Amino acid sequence: MKRTCYIGELNERHVGQTVTLQGWVNRRRDLGGLIFIELRDRSGVVQVQVEPDSPAFAEADTVRGEYVVEVEGRFQPRPEGQRKGGTGDYEVIASRVVVLNRAKTPPFELDKGDAVAEDLRLKYRYLDLRRAEMTRHLMLRSKAVAAVTQFLDASGFVQVETPMLTRSTPEGARDFLVPSRLNPGEVYALPQSPQLFKQLLMIAGLDRYYQLARCFRDEDLRADRQPDFTQLDMEMSFVTQDDVLEVQERLMAHVFREVLGHELPLPFPRLTYREAMDRYGSDKPDLRFGLEFADVTDLFRGGEFAAFADAGTVKVLAAAALTRKQLGELERVAKQNGARGLAWVRREGDTFTGGISKFVGGQTALLLERTGVEPGGTLLFAAGEWRAAVTALGAVRLSLRDLLDLASGGPRFHVSWVVDFPQLDFDEDSGSWTYMHHPFTAPHEGDVALFGTGRQGEIRAQAYDLVLNGYEVGGGSIRIHDPAVQARMFAAIGLSEDEARDKFGFFLDALEYGTPPHGGIAWGFDRLVMVMAGASSIREVIAFPKNNRGADPMALAPSPVDAAQLAEVGLQVLGGE
Repeated sequence: MKRTCYIGELNERHVGQTVTLQGWVNRRRDLGGLIFIELRDRSGVVQVQVEPDSPAFAEADTVRGEYVVEVEGRFQPRPEGQRKGGTGDYEVIASRVVVLNRAKTPPFELDKGDAVAEDLRLKYRYLDLRRAEMTRHLMLRSKAVAAVTQFLDASGFVQVETPMLTRSTPEGARDFLVPSRLNPGEVYALPQSPQLFKQLLMIAGLDRYYQLARCFRDEDLRADRQPDFTQLDMEMSFVTQDDVLEVQERLMAHVFREVLGHELPLPFPRLTYREAMDRYGSDKPDLRFGLEFADVTDLFRGGEFAAFADAGTVKVLAAAALTRKQLGELERVAKQNGARGLAWVRREGDTFTGGISKFVGGQTALLLERTGVEPGGTLLFAAGEWRAAVTALGAVRLSLRDLLDLASGGPRFHVSWVVDFPQLDFDEDSGSWTYMHHPFTAPHEGDVALFGTGRQGEIRAQAYDLVLNGYEVGGGSIRIHDPAVQARMFAAIGLSEDEARDKFGFFLDALEYGTPPHGGIAWGFDRLVMVMAGASSIREVIAFPKNNRGADPMALAPSPVDAAQLAEVGLQVLGGE
């Protein structure tokens, strides 16, 4: 029999009606012959009451947790004192219960949630996904996809699928390789992104493209990273950076409005890369709270405190009162992020005590003025080469956020742009220049002349990152469309003409056939949904994710394959040490 509706759709309009519902037994209670069943489907839970004289009683007496059942009965309000809101205000008085399928006892209690070991949850993911929290996450994700599609379709974007089997190209992480049976000795690579293909679509004249693209990167995992992931990929022709950012802001606002009913203020604030690092120690700063750095390099230069006297940069942030234990933890964080230590002082009245206070006496008034530290508060210092100092203090800032729950006092969501990244980054290990984002990012027009000079480290990229609550949820750039500029970029990163043609020949050929100015962006879709859902890991918003070792405990992937399969593609597997 067809069900009347999903459980979550039941409301006062159904009162007095006979309804048919289907779902899983969330819980069964037997109270002196009166049976209560909590019936669950993806939309909610409702109480079913089975009375002793009901024709449904005998069948209801056999049901257990996670049985699949069909229930028919009268829908009515629960007694006044038993109402819990929503479908909890009602119950079904059963006239018929049919067991559609039985179930073994689950290996864990579904209502225990995060208390269950993650690998056990992932092994039985189909059971874990029955939990209301996980269902909500996937429903939110589905609504976000629908909102994105609605907006982009209405904005003239064309959805195009790009290849999953392609050529290995340098993207910043290791490729997953797929051997070709039909081309012995050769391999495909799974795409790290559709970067070159979406640029080719602009050359082809599509003008506006998007795709929810599956991408693959063989890199170390963390809470917001998976080996296979989804990115919302977009590209636009005949645009400037401002054009791209404006469309993205409207799209993001639309998604939050449609999915969460939350209004994001527009336009999003913009920080340059240098400003973000200098003020917050991160190129993806969490701006839901303050703790902006103050620069006090000049106050200590040439002073008696040797650690600060000749430091390239001395940065300080003003925090609340901190215990010795908390200071020890923050120092550990600073050292983990490249600092030699974490200096501190505590404000007592109009003076400083503790830590390095004996070295700051002559600068007390200026420190108070620049930091605004409250009485009893703590100043935390980092010193050294600029990037190292701000990065270490930035990690301390985030630790303070978590330690003192600082983000809870700010907006629920804060979105910003970080722009003007360096075009090039110097790799100390190899002693050579490499790209900051990817080699197809366009430099600012006024900086092109710096390629090949001693100042090429000053070249600014027309690159931008979209930052949400301290997570990079999107990144993109205006692309190089002039073959001559592309050649200068390749030369700057030490790629010879022959090497460039070997790696990117098909793309370089395409650039010669009338390439429009174009730019785009990719959103880390899993990461975006994670933040929107308030989840702690992207694994919580992906239906069937890998664990933190890159394995799937349910499907037992990766797995060995037999010798015949390996022989077909000309492979041998060497055992690990």
